[in-house]
Amino acid sequence: MEETTGFPALVDTCEFVYMYGMIAGKLARTFVRIAFAACMLLPFAAAQASELVMFEQAGCIYCQRWDRSVGTLYDKTDEARLLPLRRVDIRDQKMSGVVLASPVRFTPTFVVVDNGREIGRITGYSNDDAFWGLLDTFAAKLAPSSQVNRT
Repeated sequence: MEETTGFPALVDTCEFVYMYGMIAGKLARTFVRIAFAACMLLPFAAAQASELVMFEQAGCIYCQRWDRSVGTLYDKTDEARLLPLRRVDIRDQKMSGVVLASPVRFTPTFVVVDNGREIGRITGYSNDDAFWGLLDTFAAKLAPSSQVNRT
């Protein structure tokens, strides 16, 4: 007479748990890889339209001056409709998703971007007239058939 024990059932259970753990581990690693790839590509997806990227840093007095003079009304202008403003810390410029002509070294620096590439740059801020004049020049490159008017 053959003895029967619960041991074969236990072996089957252990094999099932082991296989389930292997599959779950592979799925988890795949999910992490997909999430990482999505996070790496997100800045590039955001930078595909025309935009104005402001590179700034904490404590920059010229950034603060721009905020007081221009920043409070920028969102209400025609330029903002053509070039929405996106702020990036100067230390994060590699993660900005913008192909820069050269590294940004000073703040504030305003980079006019079209389809992820720099088409113009305003380095520094001296006054609002100079800023608007330079920005209008770059905006005209993007929309040559329409005049950009600030109200």
